[in-house]
Amino acid sequence: MKAVIYGAGNIGRGFIGALFSQSGYEVAFIDIDERIVTRLNDERQYCVREVSNDGYKDNIIKPVCAIDGRNIEAVADAVARADLIATAVGVRALPHIAPSLAKGLTLRLTEHQKPVNIIICENLLNANSALRNEISKHLPSTDINLILANVGFVEAAIGRMVPIQTPEMQSGDPLRVCVESYGYLPVDLDGFVGALPDIRGMIPYSPFDFYIKRKLYIHNLGHACCAYLGMYNKLEYIYEAIGDPDIRSICQGAMLESAAALAAQYNESAAALTDHVSDLIERFGNRALMDTCARVGNDIPRKLAPADRLIGAAHCCLAQNVMPTHIATGCAAAVYAYINQNNMEQTLKNAQAVLSDHAGLAPEHPLARYILPIYAMLAEGLSIAKVREFIQNACSIGIIGV
Repeated sequence: MKAVIYGAGNIGRGFIGALFSQSGYEVAFIDIDERIVTRLNDERQYCVREVSNDGYKDNIIKPVCAIDGRNIEAVADAVARADLIATAVGVRALPHIAPSLAKGLTLRLTEHQKPVNIIICENLLNANSALRNEISKHLPSTDINLILANVGFVEAAIGRMVPIQTPEMQSGDPLRVCVESYGYLPVDLDGFVGALPDIRGMIPYSPFDFYIKRKLYIHNLGHACCAYLGMYNKLEYIYEAIGDPDIRSICQGAMLESAAALAAQYNESAAALTDHVSDLIERFGNRALMDTCARVGNDIPRKLAPADRLIGAAHCCLAQNVMPTHIATGCAAAVYAYINQNNMEQTLKNAQAVLSDHAGLAPEHPLARYILPIYAMLAEGLSIAKVREFIQNACSIGIIGV
C-alpha cells in the first residue's frame, strides 16, 4: 500500500507519516525543502523520538521517500497511484498544493476509478470544503463531478503536540522529530469514500463537528491562553507558563468553560471533557518538548478571528449560557500581546480597534464587555494573580460581563 503526504514537516513526519508507516503503508512525502527531500531519499527512513519528563523512546519510520513539490508531473503521478493521501502543510499552503492534487486526481480517472481519501490535517474549520473548493478550480469541467465523486475529503483533529525542532533535538540527526507520546487521530467518518483505511490510532467519528470544536475550543484555546499569559509574564516556554499557579488556574478555567458549553451543545459527557482538560494541562507541562510561548502564540490576528480558538470559544459559551470569564482573560492577553508586538501604545482605544478589526467585536458587544476590563488591568501592569482574583470574584457573584 502506498500513501502520499503533502508536507514533510513536524506534523507530516512527526505524526501522520509515522501513523501511516506503522499501519503498513510505504510513505512518499511531498515537500519543497530540497534538503529534507534529498535526505529522505538518501536514508529512506527517519526517527520519531517520543519525549517526556521521564525520558524518550525512539521509533524508526521506514520505508519512506520524498518528491520535490515543484515537480508537478512526479507529484501528480504519485497522487494517481496512491492508496491514501494526507495534507499537513498549513492552511495558507492549501491553494498551492491544489494544482498538483487536481492533476493527480485527473490522472486517476484515466487509469482507474478506485476511490481515494485525503485526510486533511490542518487547523481549519471546514477544511474539507476549503480543499475541495481549491482543487475544483483546477479540474476539467467535463469530468469534475466524476472525479470528486471518487475522492473523500476527510477532516482530522491533530492533537499531538510537535514543537519547533531545536538544534539540540536534532543533534546528529536532522531528520529526527521530537514529539509527545499522544498518538490519536480523530477523523470525520462521514468524509470517507469506499473502504475505511485501517490506520493505527485513527478514531472515525460522526458527527465530526464535535471533535473539531473540541480540538479548537479546548486544546488550542488552552494552549493559546497559556502562551499569551506566559508572554505577559515574560516566560519563554509553555511548560514554564503552565507551571505558574495563576496562569494554570486561568487556562484550566478557560478550557472548562468551553468544555461545559460543548457538552451542552453536543450532548456529550461533561465528565469526559473535564478529564480531557486535566490530561491537556499535564501535557502542556512536558518540559522535554521545549515548546515556546512565541511559537504557540504566533499569528495573533488568525487566533483572534471570530470563529477561531479564543473568540469562537467565547461565542460558544454565550450561546450555551456559560460565562466566558476565563476565556476573556486569554483574549485580553492576546490583544495585549498583539499591541505589544506592533509597537502600539497599550490603550483602551487601541484594544477596541484590535477587537473590532480582528475579532469583529464592537465595544458594546457582550464579549467586549468581558474582555476590555481585563485588558485594562493588563495595560496597567497588574499581576496575573490580581487578574485571577478579579475574575474569580466576578464568577462567584455571577455577573454578566465583568
